[in-house]
Amino acid sequence: MKLKDILAGVETGRVSGPADAEIQSVVYDSRKAVPGALFFALHGEKLDGTKFVDDALRRGAIAIASAAARPVSLAKSVAWIELTSGSERRGLARVAANWYGNPAEALKLVGVTGTNGKTTTTFLVDSILRAAGYTTGLIGTTGYRTPKGHREAGNTTPESLDLQQMLAEVRDAGGTHVVLEASSHALAMERLWGCHFAVAVFTNLTRDHLDYHKTFEDYFAAKRLLFEGTGAGAPDVAVINADDTYSAQLSGLASRMLTYGLNTAADLVPGKLKLSFRGLEFTAETPAGNIEVRSALVGRINVYNILAAIGAGIGLNISAAKISEGIAQLDLVPGRFQSIDEGQPFLVIVDYAHTDDALRNLIATARELNSTARIITVFGAGGERDRTKRPLMGEAAGSLSNLVVLTSDNPRGEDPLRIINDVVVGLQRVNANYRIEPDREQALAAALEEARPGDIVLLAGKGHETYQVLASGTVDFDDREKAREILRRKGYSKVAAR
Repeated sequence: MKLKDILAGVETGRVSGPADAEIQSVVYDSRKAVPGALFFALHGEKLDGTKFVDDALRRGAIAIASAAARPVSLAKSVAWIELTSGSERRGLARVAANWYGNPAEALKLVGVTGTNGKTTTTFLVDSILRAAGYTTGLIGTTGYRTPKGHREAGNTTPESLDLQQMLAEVRDAGGTHVVLEASSHALAMERLWGCHFAVAVFTNLTRDHLDYHKTFEDYFAAKRLLFEGTGAGAPDVAVINADDTYSAQLSGLASRMLTYGLNTAADLVPGKLKLSFRGLEFTAETPAGNIEVRSALVGRINVYNILAAIGAGIGLNISAAKISEGIAQLDLVPGRFQSIDEGQPFLVIVDYAHTDDALRNLIATARELNSTARIITVFGAGGERDRTKRPLMGEAAGSLSNLVVLTSDNPRGEDPLRIINDVVVGLQRVNANYRIEPDREQALAAALEEARPGDIVLLAGKGHETYQVLASGTVDFDDREKAREILRRKGYSKVAAR
């Protein structure tokens, strides 16, 4: 594809050099540059892409896109696209869409944003669509799935170039819908720029990511971008959690709005609700009529996620029968209130809860399902992330649990003991019963050793993750597998239990 065609719709200042150059690939990582490549030299959170221009050129790049001015020493044979200041990410998104033939235009996109519940809601919507017979793509925290297969997730929402490639894979396989988690980082960094959404879902807004967004209002403003349209017009349908105080600020942005809630008058509400550790049942009262819900998902928090998914299904004109079928077909969401059963006489639950609100919901779910159980919660806080939420996490876990085992999560390059000390402040505020064990495997073992018949052990924070990020590097670590190993060493066996 010729460079001038790739740049259609891109906000550029000056383009110098051969505009008719034939581009062979588009990259934003200089290590992936090949002869004939267009390299986007982006400013990241930690790195300046212009420092890698020479590397891209050595590997054969013939065009560079950057907000910087063209270097005087640059060979005349190299095209330089000077992007309008602040438009680098939008530029990459436009180029990516052009390169892959604008795949979003051939698909119905469903975007889910909010602090908690994004992953479960996307899994539910995807299951509804597949029950209705559609070929889909699913993009989010637990991985990226297209008809070409599954790949690990580097970010909740991938960079625009990678996203457009996945959208093209779905389109080229005859797919019709893609459901994705729209993270606040991705929205602020314009990875979704130029993508029109058939449905946009808002789950809730609680404290998170303030290390990046700095203020709570900036955090919400990033979420709001999904409903303002990401440069491609407002979504056709907005599905909004009416119980969240920020929902009112999303009113009127989409052509059609559906609200859901448990505590506020809304378009979608649950009736005849039954909750147990085996799942939940209720009748969803909706503008499309009543929809009977039977789900293996557990807890009141999943009633919200299911209502959100039903709203998306209605917005996509899926029949009530297929919505009900799709919800019933979803057995579990990896690392979301996932039960670990090795025949032990107590419950072990793995969950991704890594904010104070998510911890509160997790423990409240366990309490609601068994009000007399003793609850043991294992968790840590992530390193090199928002420090202000750490004591809040301690307060949430400590005030609701009978015992907290405080440990490491992904400390990254930060001192694990410093992270733990930040959390301890919150635990001490509520006079919590807690122990400290920085080694996560030892912490899991301590909690499972402490457990007695009828207890509930909650392993929080890492959920689906199969690794732990330490200062020395990334190591294999899966709470689910570690818990199974420890339980087996203790002599429990699913076979023997039966």
